Formats: sequence, structure tokens, C-alpha cells
Amino acid sequence: MAVPCGRHVVFVTGNAKKLEEVIQILGDKFPSKLVSKKIDLPEYQGEPDDISIQKCKEAARQIDGPVIVEDTCLCFRALGGLPGPYIKWFLDKLQPDGLYRLLAGFEDKSAWALCTFAFCAGKDQPVHLFRGRTEGKIVAPRGPPDFGWDPCFQPDGYDQTYAEMPKAVKNSISHRYRALVAMSEHFSQTNNSSPENKKKKQED
Repeated sequence: MAVPCGRHVVFVTGNAKKLEEVIQILGDKFPSKLVSKKIDLPEYQGEPDDISIQKCKEAARQIDGPVIVEDTCLCFRALGGLPGPYIKWFLDKLQPDGLYRLLAGFEDKSAWALCTFAFCAGKDQPVHLFRGRTEGKIVAPRGPPDFGWDPCFQPDGYDQTYAEMPKAVKNSISHRYRALVAMSEHFSQTNNSSPENKKKKQED
């Protein structure tokens, strides 16, 4: 399952900063050029993997070509993994402080951040998932409130929230970083072992 070398792969996002960050993390290991495109996809319900697969299949159908979609969850252990894939709506209504107060009646404040990147080579093709997970806990918000739920998530082993961390530190431990590393390594190995690359190496 090699990415088509030399072709564009559409990353479904309307966020230019997110595209920039993804390209930076992937570096030169990714064999195709990523281009962003905003697509209005249905708000699917279900488990994180199911949602990612459905979103990616629909995006591939609309684009009629290779696509990557991202899905992010914030899961509270005391709530059985909720808000999970619905964190966007919880955050919109409650803000980071409300997320913290959701756990006021629970001793267990542990949580995990989960990022899933899904790749599909085109319509009716299989979807491949790459996951990254960072364990932490939910705390009273600290740090700049300019990036989602970052102010209330403190990763294990650190005394700063995502929002308080220098970007370079966050990007070396974050759930998104780990998912992108998994995807990058997979495509690097896959394309290195492709017939085209094997032939090229033999010619060299």
C-alpha cells in the first residue's frame, strides 16, 4: 500500500497552521505532496476507529483520489472514555474550565489524548489507521486559552499543561506527533520496499 509517489495527497482540513505543522513533522519521509482542502463531512457517531474510517471513505469518495483525515479524542477514564470523539462539542459548550469541572465529583482525573490519522488511496480502497496516544490528567486550566483544550490537559511526567509548554516540547510528545510518526514510518518503509524503488536501487 504505497502512497503514489509524485502525486498530491489531500489532507482534509481548513486549518492552514495544522497543515504546516503536519508537513513539518512528516519532513521528507512522506513521498507525496500534501495539499489541504476543507470538506464538510457528516458528523459520524461511534467508536474512534469507526468514525475515522467513515470520514476517510467519504472524503476519498468526494475527492476521488488519495486522502488523509485526522480525528482527535480527549478521553476521561472516570467517564469511561467520554467525551472521546465528541470533545469538539463538549469544548464548544463548556470551555476548558467546564471540562475540568466535569470531573469535580471523581477522584480519578486521569485522561488520554488520542489522535488518529486515516489514509485512503481512493474511492472503494481500504482505509489505513495510524494512532498516537498521550496519557495525562485533567487540571484546572493554565496557560494561553488559544488552542482548544490544551490548557486543561497535563501530560504525565510534566508539570505544565499542553498550553504552557513550548511548542517544540509539546510537538515531541503530543498525540498528533505520535500518530504522524507512525504514519511517516509506515509510508517510508512501504515505499522503500515498493517494486519501483527496488528497481531504482538495483540500477543505482
